[in-house]
Amino acid sequence: MNPLDLPDLPASLHVERHGDVLVVRLSRAHKRNALDDATVLGFERLFADPPAWARAAVLDADGDHFCAGLDLAELAERSTVEGLHHSRMWHRAFERIERGRIPVVAVLRGAVIGGGLELASACHVRVAEPSAYFALPEGQRGLFVGGGASVRVPRLVGVHRMTDMMLTGRVYDAEEGHRVGLSQYLVPAGEGTKKALELAETMAGISPVTTYAVLHALPRIGEADPDQGYFIESLMAAVAGGSDEAKTLMREFLDGRGARVRGNDA
Repeated sequence: MNPLDLPDLPASLHVERHGDVLVVRLSRAHKRNALDDATVLGFERLFADPPAWARAAVLDADGDHFCAGLDLAELAERSTVEGLHHSRMWHRAFERIERGRIPVVAVLRGAVIGGGLELASACHVRVAEPSAYFALPEGQRGLFVGGGASVRVPRLVGVHRMTDMMLTGRVYDAEEGHRVGLSQYLVPAGEGTKKALELAETMAGISPVTTYAVLHALPRIGEADPDQGYFIESLMAAVAGGSDEAKTLMREFLDGRGARVRGNDA
């Protein structure tokens, strides 16, 4: 990998290039990669305008933990209005990840709690190692989530499971989290980054039009009523199918030169 020196990023974010994949690494291991405002704003700037060559990204972290949530040093006596604007800042930053130009694969190990789970749920694919554990401890501290968990986590596991996490402090281990939908892949210890890079490299080879449709149209279709969803799907299918790249790939497939779907054992 080639380290990059991108301007206006905090020291807590290290970035590297791996082919067409942008690798972003949380580098606050001494804080279990807890998020301060500078780091959250760094995510916003980076994913609002990723390097032009980047076709996908991997979000990794130094040390034994993905992210232990909000850095407690950031806790301050805020007025109600100040708290509102602070929460909206997190929303804005994580939306840049979720609704950005490139798909993002997160590597989860150790603590994925509070704001760390909010960050992970803003990514498109999550790869967990056996050490990963998931929790929303805000409820036990007399707080409510403020970084997007109330919207994104129920989409992954359902309102009923998030209610349980908030009111009882339930912690899901890696296997349980994978089973209920907090991660899409569960890999052996130490193999999370390798798997994430493999997935991101595959994503980087997808047509930009298809990528845009999956990142931007698909979530909206999922939230729309069926009639509107079908209509949006038709529009995106026409746009994607009409691209020069799609026509070339289809000709290759029909000529027997394109990739074919095979079973895992093939």
